[in-house]
Amino acid sequence: MKDFLRQLLTGVDGNISSKRTITLVSFVLVSIAFIANIFFHIPMEDYVFLGMLGFTASGLGFTTLDHFKK
Repeated sequence: MKDFLRQLLTGVDGNISSKRTITLVSFVLVSIAFIANIFFHIPMEDYVFLGMLGFTASGLGFTTLDHFKK
């Protein structure tokens, strides 16, 4: 599991990428908020959820651009 996470967070240059780390954390938070809203009926403001979703999507987009930059 540790090797999988290291490989997942490693950027193109071989170092751990802060973009990938922040994107993974925001994805986990969006997933927790979604599960809390669906299964436990904990309401969340729409603008907070959409902001985190946009942050995650942009992080994934920037990470993808790193592969095509070289």
